[in-house]
Amino acid sequence: MSVETKELHFETPGEVEIVDITEKVNGKLRESNIEEGIVTIFVPGATGAITTLEYEPGLVQDLPDALERLFPKGIGYEHEYRWHDGNGHSHVRAAFLGPSLTVPFRDKRLMLGTWQQVVFIELDNKRRSRRIILQIMG
Repeated sequence: MSVETKELHFETPGEVEIVDITEKVNGKLRESNIEEGIVTIFVPGATGAITTLEYEPGLVQDLPDALERLFPKGIGYEHEYRWHDGNGHSHVRAAFLGPSLTVPFRDKRLMLGTWQQVVFIELDNKRRSRRIILQIMG
């Protein structure tokens, strides 16, 4: 088995930005020497998340709305009482969504469903420079 590590880098304006990274990941797969296997997509940090969804305007709005209903900004979080940075909700949201996703690929292309895209979700309350690590194995 071979393993290659690649990275994506981009800026986000802050909460809640949903970035479709599907084609960027496919691009890194095309650059690799591995034809098929799995790729783990991981965001280092405690206020970003990786998942899949149908990247269309309705869901791009529905997800932030659902996060606000589940983990509202306007309530007290112990993290905020300690650090006074206003992003306790961001940490909780990220913990529930998760920092990574593993997807199979074949012919250097993600094996996703027809309406499925890989997305990064910025959950922090401020602009961020993000790094996504891709561990390609096959």
